[in-house]
Amino acid sequence: MKKNKWKLFFFVLLGLNLALFVLLAVLIYTPTEHQAYEPKELNESAYAPFSISANKQDLNGVINHYLESEGMTGAFDYQIFLNDDVELIGSLPVFTQEIQMKLAFEPTALENGDIVLEKKEMSVGQLQLPASYVMKFVKDNYDIPEWVEIVPSEERIYVALTDMKLKSDVKVKVNEFDLEQDDIRFSLLVPVQ
Repeated sequence: MKKNKWKLFFFVLLGLNLALFVLLAVLIYTPTEHQAYEPKELNESAYAPFSISANKQDLNGVINHYLESEGMTGAFDYQIFLNDDVELIGSLPVFTQEIQMKLAFEPTALENGDIVLEKKEMSVGQLQLPASYVMKFVKDNYDIPEWVEIVPSEERIYVALTDMKLKSDVKVKVNEFDLEQDDIRFSLLVPVQ
């Protein structure tokens, strides 16, 4: 009788472990639902453009100040750095440890003034995790501005600067975003009506 109880407990525990493993695998490899990104065209005739030129160092300060002032660096701290690529530096909580992660993206300015970031490299401590999983984690757990769309299945991030909410309905449009040459140019579009 005692032998049978131990066998029963063993198989129940084995079944629970297998169920947990299957559940984790399903959650990791299930793609996220998203609608395809469609760049919006901006009616520029309703705005007066002002050209702005910036460098990586100044833009790093502006980006991270914006994230902090808007309360975007909450439970999971992260920062954005512009070097030769756009880098997101943050951490993933695993049990009681914080594992450092670094996502590097190659930026491309779109014709409508937005930016698309294509995954270039990714490191999460010493772990080899699928890029789509890490990007899904960032999307689900980090506080990202509403005008930033993370698409894990495409390993891309769309930064719709033209949708960014600024005072007085001012819009931002990227004209050039060449980080290697430190050539960053924007148009600040101020409404004329």
